[in-house]
Amino acid sequence: MMGERILIAGPAWVGDMVMAQSLFKALRSRDPEAQIDVLAPAWSLPLLARMPEVHRGIEVPVGHGQFGLLARRALGHSLRAEHYDRAIVIPRSFKAALIPFFAGARRRSGYRGEMRYGLINDMRPLDKSVLRMTVQRYLALGQEPEAPLPPAAIPQPRLEVDELNRRRLLNDLGLEEGAVALLPGAEYGPAKQWPLESWAALAKKLSAAGYPVWLLGSGKDRPVGERIVELAGGTVRNLCGETELVDAVDLLSACAAAVSNDSGLMHVAAAVGLPLVGIYGSSTPDYTPPLSASAEVVYHRLECSPCFKRECPYGHSNCLTGIAVDEVWTHLQPQLESAK
Repeated sequence: MMGERILIAGPAWVGDMVMAQSLFKALRSRDPEAQIDVLAPAWSLPLLARMPEVHRGIEVPVGHGQFGLLARRALGHSLRAEHYDRAIVIPRSFKAALIPFFAGARRRSGYRGEMRYGLINDMRPLDKSVLRMTVQRYLALGQEPEAPLPPAAIPQPRLEVDELNRRRLLNDLGLEEGAVALLPGAEYGPAKQWPLESWAALAKKLSAAGYPVWLLGSGKDRPVGERIVELAGGTVRNLCGETELVDAVDLLSACAAAVSNDSGLMHVAAAVGLPLVGIYGSSTPDYTPPLSASAEVVYHRLECSPCFKRECPYGHSNCLTGIAVDEVWTHLQPQLESAK
């Protein structure tokens, strides 16, 4: 018997796309023959290829934030031959619902958001007091409307590792396995970023303990990495911008542990199963925790947090500056021991 054909309008951020794998896994658990296609930005297609539950990723030929009605309609019409039984629209925007509508998916599930009546024919209310975590909101859209909330189980994301690519990267970059990866970037804004001086001090402690230290991030994080290298006295390797996002999956799999701001790469590290310490400032692990049994978080729960601002509205960033290097080290040491 043929499984359900499902089209999913995916999220636009790295961490959110990783967390969406929990939805893909839940759908395949209920229907092992389901065919899951995911509408996604071009950058995320290699990441989706590391999710065995996904049949294919389909590039949305429109830039982030652009409406692109004609392009969305053309893509939707081209997908009509797939005869999708249902669509799940994760973003709450009007434009995100257009392609599934034009594709003719019979049932189109989504939360109330911008005026989408007609585009969404299985409209769900979003009770944030019940569905507190982002991943719970994704999973709930994959359930029947009458199913109990929040979802009882949260399948943990798990990205596949390309062993050949890992060996190639280690060889080409002259790296050894067993390093500790530091992920200091925070594309959302500085209110999510642990101070660079703290990163450098942690790098020094790790180097003194005999661990190679890698800085991983995008090209935008390159100056941050250079500053950490400078502050740490050259004891770390700045790999920011030297690899593609999907390469980070394979490099992280070669590490002993990782420390990260609340960022997309934190969720990638969690989905590789790497022992991990996540540092939270303006955001909260109650909302977007790393979905891994091998992860711990450091979060001070100040009266002013979480504020979810890009920059500290009070100008002090105490939620991050108050997190001492020794506190992170205390969480990291057992992680390193477990990795031996």
